[in-house]
Amino acid sequence: MEILFERFLSRERNEPPDIDVDFEHERREEVMQYVYRKYGREHAALTAAVVTYRPRSAIRDVGKALGLSLDQVDRLARNISWWDDGKMIPQRVHEAGFNSRNTLISTALELASEIIGFPRHLSQHTGGFLISREPLYDLVPVENAAMANRTVIQWDKNDIDTLGLLKVDCLALGMLTAIHRAFDLIQKHLGIALTMSSIPAEDPAVYDMISRADTVGVFQIESRAQMAMLPRLRPACFYDLVIEVAIVRPGPIQGDMVHPYLKRRRGEEPITYPSEAVRQVLERTLGVPIFQEQVIKLAMVAAGFTPGEADGLRRSMATWHRQGGLENYGRKLIDGMQKRGYDETFARNIYRQILGFGEYGFPESHAASFALLVYISAWLKHHHPATFTCALLNSQPMGFYAPAQLVQDARRHNVVIQPVDVLSSNWDCTLEGKNDQLAIRLGLRMVKGFTQPGAQRLVRLRGQMPFQNLHDLSQRGGLSKSDLQALAGANALSSLVNSHRRQAFWAVSGLKDSNPIFQNMQVSEGSPLLRTLSTAEEIQADYGSTGLSLGPHPLVLLRSELDQLGISTSAEVYQKTNGQKAQVAGLVITRQRPASANSVTFVTLEDETGNINLVVWKRLAEKQRRELLGAHLLGAVGEIQRDGDVLHLIAHRLLDHSSLLANLTNGSRNFR
Repeated sequence: MEILFERFLSRERNEPPDIDVDFEHERREEVMQYVYRKYGREHAALTAAVVTYRPRSAIRDVGKALGLSLDQVDRLARNISWWDDGKMIPQRVHEAGFNSRNTLISTALELASEIIGFPRHLSQHTGGFLISREPLYDLVPVENAAMANRTVIQWDKNDIDTLGLLKVDCLALGMLTAIHRAFDLIQKHLGIALTMSSIPAEDPAVYDMISRADTVGVFQIESRAQMAMLPRLRPACFYDLVIEVAIVRPGPIQGDMVHPYLKRRRGEEPITYPSEAVRQVLERTLGVPIFQEQVIKLAMVAAGFTPGEADGLRRSMATWHRQGGLENYGRKLIDGMQKRGYDETFARNIYRQILGFGEYGFPESHAASFALLVYISAWLKHHHPATFTCALLNSQPMGFYAPAQLVQDARRHNVVIQPVDVLSSNWDCTLEGKNDQLAIRLGLRMVKGFTQPGAQRLVRLRGQMPFQNLHDLSQRGGLSKSDLQALAGANALSSLVNSHRRQAFWAVSGLKDSNPIFQNMQVSEGSPLLRTLSTAEEIQADYGSTGLSLGPHPLVLLRSELDQLGISTSAEVYQKTNGQKAQVAGLVITRQRPASANSVTFVTLEDETGNINLVVWKRLAEKQRRELLGAHLLGAVGEIQRDGDVLHLIAHRLLDHSSLLANLTNGSRNFR
């Protein structure tokens, strides 16, 4: 590994260093307040972020300004997808049932299209602090932020860069929180004190797990694209993880660096270097530039750039899509390489790869830092799956997958999950049992609508004396009716009422607020014999109250109907070969449409046997947009695309089977 100091601080750049520090996401506010205390509010403040109009916000604000009803505005905005650009607004308006020839509607369309990209309002940067020697108010207006105890200036990061002022980014990573929580749980239950530096290095079993793409919940390598790369790259050491983190990025993909690297790694393509100097720069990545530092170093050793000029090239790479300005560097790069005896084709190929990097190239220094978290989280997943999953659940929201998918994955790894129980659960998820028999007890945080203050009061009073019955819980716990109903709906009161969910909800509904005169009076009345919920109803209630179910997967109950429709399970699909036809269906757990993917949408479906990855081309996505975005249970007919253990289904037709789910709804996480 070779880290260039010029990327951090350059004499020729004559500006402050670039400082980014990642902290646990649950402690970021603590760090921010420390900065305010240390430097004082006169010398430290958050930078602003300029929020610009996107299609959805543009149509909302213009519609309101022109007097459209809130219902109309909402219908217009909700029909615009997160990936739509301004050109798609007229089509989306037509699809929503509006007449684009109407004078008011056409005016709204015209104005909305004009303001897309214009500033809408100032917000706070996620963690960029401006720190100055002189009082900030002598430079720029400082104002109180919407969040308590924060102050923010009216300049954004681009203004700070232009003025050459020092900005320190105090950023947050959810995985740092999860790792800290996991270490605490291991210390508590196993008596083993772990730190990031004491995790055993280069564990072959961990790399085997990673190479199988068994990485749900693992930092950085749990996405569909990363999982598709892992069996091809098959990381076997730490530096392989550094490359894995960096190579699945728009820069290397657009610069056509991925396939050459994989072919060379598998011995399918010769590794050549035009000079010994280039070999020293590219040898660690088999002759393919993958990191930003390699681009900088290539410019220096092959084209004669000074360190400062090379870093200027890097900075131009980061902005040329928006501002241009890379042409001068390109000409100098090609001329410099030719003067030093390099072939023009090689020089132009390097320049083309630089253009591919654009603003998406990943620094080796960052990739190495992230790779450490990749390895540690993978080690925890392999050796302590219950602990790792418990820590992830307590660190939500974070990551690529919702708690339902994390729990499903843990159960596939033989982790026992216990339900939420008012007599056993704390606010956070906890571990029960000893040593290798640890099970996860879901916490009260999983119950929708249940408040944290109510949970903390309940746990405190339960520790003083166990609750005897529902009346005791109601009287001593001081819980609101809504809290009690949330617990009943999540089946968390069953052990207390010695009955099922429906009976518990009935009992809670009959509770009366305590009377100051007759505080302990309890009126006994008969309870109706309510029918227990069917398995399907239990699953629906579970998803509605906690977002997941510990019962059978919903598709287990639908399998006979799906079989009649000719729909294969995920396990059956993975037995098929490249080019075979297949029909699948599953709960939609993620949709992703990266900007670098040429408008291709990637969808991950989940059934009772595993996950299926769909590739939906732009034409089909537009044709069947309603099914793609609206279905909770999505079916697809298509063709298998297989490369070894990596399998995708190229969708030819989409089907919405959501009606089979009745009232069950699951949340999908959508990404760019």
